Amino acid sequence: MKQNTVLVTGGMGFIGRRLIARLAQRTDVTSVVALDNFHPQVHGETPDKSLDGAVVEEGSVSDRVFFEGVLERHDPDVIFHLAAETGTGQSYHEISRYCNTNINGTAHLIEGLRKLPDKARRLVLASSRAVYGEGAYRSSTGEIFTPKPRPSETMAKGVFDLYDSFGAPATPVATPEGITLRPSSIYASTKLMQEYICVQGLDNTSIQPVILRFQNVYGPGQSSRNPYTGVLSIFGQQILDGKVLNIYEDGEIVRDFVYIDDIVEALMLAAVSGNVDDEPINVGSGVSTTIRYAAECLLCELGATKKNLRISGDFRPGDIRFALADNGRARTLLGYEPKVNLETGIAQLARHIKSERSQR
Repeated sequence: MKQNTVLVTGGMGFIGRRLIARLAQRTDVTSVVALDNFHPQVHGETPDKSLDGAVVEEGSVSDRVFFEGVLERHDPDVIFHLAAETGTGQSYHEISRYCNTNINGTAHLIEGLRKLPDKARRLVLASSRAVYGEGAYRSSTGEIFTPKPRPSETMAKGVFDLYDSFGAPATPVATPEGITLRPSSIYASTKLMQEYICVQGLDNTSIQPVILRFQNVYGPGQSSRNPYTGVLSIFGQQILDGKVLNIYEDGEIVRDFVYIDDIVEALMLAAVSGNVDDEPINVGSGVSTTIRYAAECLLCELGATKKNLRISGDFRPGDIRFALADNGRARTLLGYEPKVNLETGIAQLARHIKSERSQR
């Protein structure tokens, strides 16, 4: 598939920069455009607005005139739509901001693409596992189901696990794409709406949408400023500041941590694979890890002891208990295989955090 011109929205962010560096290595890519609004929450007050190998367009996807102008000027063959407001907790308080960026921004993208000359293009959307809510569980009778969000009053009593309709403990399993969706936050709902807009808005066009549902992405380069994303990066800064890590609930919250280079590989595969359709594709490590264990690994890599964490019993309403991707479709359709295990990835992250701190 020809990739003469590639547009990356959110191109100056954590994933975007890493992706553009990879695109620069391809001989079939003649031009890369990075669109970003340089929001201070992510980039700080004095962001680096230069990027080798890319034309940088500064502005917001929620600005329809600007966004359509970028599309018209560059006429991209492949679009990676990464730009989004992220953060479950913040979305509850800033609903319009999340809707403007995630929903309206995606609508502007689709409308703008449809105004361009009709030709084969590919749109790769970075969606989120958040659309599943709690994801897949097996009941005591063997049924696979998606539980409702855990009530705050139950978690306040220290009860964090989930139960089936018979009151028996439910067993978490890897979540396939076809499970019933129960988005449990404004953020999650906006990500699901992005998916619908891309598929429905590109129907009867020559543009192929590919939807990737990312698990918890981590690695060097992730913003430590943004308190709503990148728990491992935030933990790393807290460790170097000598703080005690506050591990929520009973420490047994489970996440599927997927390393940045594996995410970039999935994005690249999604841009060129001839097997894709418009159904979502999970992208994770396929390995379940407790927050406690991930924190302990990071403490060790940064020279601190396990005493520097505290299992507090604190919780966040709407938080999920267990996340694990079923990578079957990614393996079959994209040839995706995650290569970086958690211990290796955390070691790389720790080196980056220490290097960054030494340069301050």
